Amino acid sequence: MTKRLTTHDILAQARPVIPVLAVQHLDDAIPLAEALRDGGLTVLEVTLRTPAALDIIKAMKSVPGILVGAGTVTKPRQLLPVAEHGADFVVSPGISDSLLLAAREFSLPFLPGVATASELMQAIDMGHRCCKFFPAEVAGGTAMLKSLSGPFPDITFCPTGGIGPHNMAEYLALPNVLCVGGSWIVPPELLEKRDWAGITALAKKASRMD
Repeated sequence: MTKRLTTHDILAQARPVIPVLAVQHLDDAIPLAEALRDGGLTVLEVTLRTPAALDIIKAMKSVPGILVGAGTVTKPRQLLPVAEHGADFVVSPGISDSLLLAAREFSLPFLPGVATASELMQAIDMGHRCCKFFPAEVAGGTAMLKSLSGPFPDITFCPTGGIGPHNMAEYLALPNVLCVGGSWIVPPELLEKRDWAGITALAKKASRMD
């Protein structure tokens, strides 16, 4: 029997970085997923910020060797279509009681977003031990994560927001950071030109920054 992946398993596989993707065109889904995989990044987050996002998740799922998550999930009603389109995991930029409760009804690994100790305690109360730290730089960056490690030593994070090649290593050096999330690996200009080789090159560079 295949072991069911936990959120921790997914973040560990993603290390050092989860590309955060906003993709407009369904035709770009498969070649983009292949380009990122060929660059060594096998865990992708497709944000629900475009009309084609759900279909893009479904298409990317046909690419061998990758996990595809749905990001920017903010409402309980989004969980069912996300699951029906084959997402491997779910990411939220924040938390609410209704979303946390609804997520418990689905078997998908869920990565709730937190920015404060109080929000983290709310996530912990619902059984979460891995959280997205967002928006990372605005919410205190590495200093905040170091502070949280004291009272919450068993919690691990995927910081996202304001992270790029200039500061990625600082986050990854923290013991409570499993991986980071970022959109810089797929710049809009490269996606628009469908420069898959250029995206693969950026992915390779990022995958070696651990």
